[in-house]
Amino acid sequence: MKKTSKVGLTKDEVSAMKDYLKELNNDKKLDKKNGEKAIAAALAKMNETDRKMGERIHEIITSTAPTLIPRTWYGMPAYSKEDKVICFFQNSGKFKTRYSTLGFSDKADLDDGAMWPTVYAITKLGINEEAKIISLVKKALKQ
Repeated sequence: MKKTSKVGLTKDEVSAMKDYLKELNNDKKLDKKNGEKAIAAALAKMNETDRKMGERIHEIITSTAPTLIPRTWYGMPAYSKEDKVICFFQNSGKFKTRYSTLGFSDKADLDDGAMWPTVYAITKLGINEEAKIISLVKKALKQ
């Protein structure tokens, strides 16, 4: 059983909340230059496997959607449009899960009928996974 805080959150969840509170203060400085620095710092904290995956996902997203602003969200690399997070990368080490995820917020235009996925598990990146990410990012932005 994971150790929880007095409010029922795990140590990792408390850490993510602290990251988020810091980010709220930094949102006034939200631009590509500061966002790139924040993402580089978040990636540097990851284990080698997660970091390499996160770096490649960052390259894919920033080249596919150069209008998105890189930033962090709960300490995770994220990408926003008009100050709203569109997508984010949660590395497996963040909450000690068996796989990393690429997630999309409700601001992403992924709607497909009455039910659709918004989070994708990633265990490795190959050409097929990279193509899927490109497709999802384009769809999220209606490109």
